[in-house]
Amino acid sequence: MTPRLRFCLAFFLTTACAHSPREVERAPVADLHQHLFGPGTLELSPSLPRVVARDLIRLLDSAGIRRALVLSVAYQFSNPNRPPFADEYARVKAENDWTAAQASEFPDRLSAFCGVNPVRDYALEEIARCAADPRLRSGLKLHIGNSDVNFEDSVHLERVRAVFRAANANRMAIVLHLRPSVTRQRPYGERIARIFLTEVIGEAPDVPIQIAHMGGAGLLNDPPADEALEFFVRAIAENDARMRNVYFDVSGISGVGSSPEISARLATRIRQLGPRRVVFGSDAAVRGNSPMFSLTAFRKVPLSKSELTIIVENVPPYLRGGNIR
Repeated sequence: MTPRLRFCLAFFLTTACAHSPREVERAPVADLHQHLFGPGTLELSPSLPRVVARDLIRLLDSAGIRRALVLSVAYQFSNPNRPPFADEYARVKAENDWTAAQASEFPDRLSAFCGVNPVRDYALEEIARCAADPRLRSGLKLHIGNSDVNFEDSVHLERVRAVFRAANANRMAIVLHLRPSVTRQRPYGERIARIFLTEVIGEAPDVPIQIAHMGGAGLLNDPPADEALEFFVRAIAENDARMRNVYFDVSGISGVGSSPEISARLATRIRQLGPRRVVFGSDAAVRGNSPMFSLTAFRKVPLSKSELTIIVENVPPYLRGGNIR
């Protein structure tokens, strides 16, 4: 082989490798929807796997993901589908503190958000406590469904508004499962999405708001959730300023990757929202789910290489510097 031929071959291989599909299919910068379950939560649900921070780090490493956002599930202790606890608030604090301690074992890789039921009497007290804790002050996790929030109840609505005001005052980002309780058949759809946009989002204008599961509860064939997401799509198309800091995560959506129809529907919604508003998340490592499993499924969504790259490299402000202060 002549020197020139060797040079051309080396140049070809270098160029080919630099533009190979493997490079395009890069890992997400972060998994922005993760959970760990503390001793109190495992007592509630013994079937849940015991996954602690070091286990999550191994799962992230296997997927090539550097960072993760760990969302406390402390709101589970006020879930109305469970028997009440006389020491409920103590359990909430313990779960939040346990989650914070786990994340602090890997401070350069894990960040923790405080969890609370927004309609409980102690909600504002717990937000203030978390805001004073450097391990939890970056953000707040709300679960509208497990907290059985009814946006058509004026008392509930005002309490949620107060929680958003407190999060904004403390510069705490918000991640929320917006879909109300399915088991209790709480109303959802465009009507509730409109209340959320017009009455709630404006109370936290200065912080990122991340809506989990693309506005649903894990199903893309949920008509009320699809109606709500369609409303948000229209608000974005109309340049509604209240949607300025709103993101959506793709965590926990059943059928993505295995169902071409669901994958195509997700791709359509991502394009309607805009890829820069969409972030990757895999949800808790339960029932066979893992960051690698979710990432493999998400890569089958029929998006362009540039769209996928935008999403996996998208990092909301609350992780860019550890917090948004």
